[in-house]
Amino acid sequence: MTQIPVARTSVAQTPSVSLPPLSTTVAGPSDGPGVLLAHGATGSVRSNYGTLIPALTATGHRVVAPDYPGSGATPRATGPLELDALADAVVAEAVAAGLTTFTVIGFSMGTAVSVRAAARHPERVRGLVLTAGLARADARAQVWLDLWLRLLERGDHQGFAQARALSGVAPEHLNALPPAELAALLDPDPTLPPAGSAEQAALVKVLDTTADLAGIAVPTLVVATTRDALLDPANSRYLSEHIPGAEYVEIATGHLPMVERNAEWLALIGDFLAARGL
Repeated sequence: MTQIPVARTSVAQTPSVSLPPLSTTVAGPSDGPGVLLAHGATGSVRSNYGTLIPALTATGHRVVAPDYPGSGATPRATGPLELDALADAVVAEAVAAGLTTFTVIGFSMGTAVSVRAAARHPERVRGLVLTAGLARADARAQVWLDLWLRLLERGDHQGFAQARALSGVAPEHLNALPPAELAALLDPDPTLPPAGSAEQAALVKVLDTTADLAGIAVPTLVVATTRDALLDPANSRYLSEHIPGAEYVEIATGHLPMVERNAEWLALIGDFLAARGL
């Protein structure tokens, strides 16, 4: 097993990058247990959590869901994104919405945002749910990200749609799509991907939370997507092996469980929160 460096200090330092105000969805009863959502790169609250938010509010949770710079209604950042600044910004949105403590649910790049939030704000984070995640990008993910960034730089919107489709869903799901749904998935409309896709993908290339993992001291569920072509499930296994006491479960889906196996994904999250009193 790989030796993990000493965990980062839990005292939040001032990040070097300022971000625009985040557009944030707040839902659920004001006195419910708090949940903060951290979406994935080139995604948004709507695309990643459109089914999870109503499921959480139905069980009485207070949900805070910020869109990163360049996603949803949040303006693009004026420079590169930085993980500490993003983690601090989403935590600040939860606090501004009235949450004192909360569980952070992260998907894809959002798992790194969640882990860094727990490391920098341990007094606020009560639990973690990490789906299709990573501590740092492996060689395969780096190749995908380089391809995405090259296509975006060239303005090849058709190529970007094709690359996201191939990396986002399992082959059996893609092959079974009706023609209209396949056409929608491959739509080259340049307005469909978030405007901040390049900045978000560039952050995934450089982020690294390996030094944070050993210091995580809250209940954690790691959900591996075993048919994932973008982030190999070995990345999720790494998270579960290096976060003390983490629970590990698998879903036989590509990178987007909310698209392929939504009901199963929602049930895993709901059962974990209920069992842990989160």
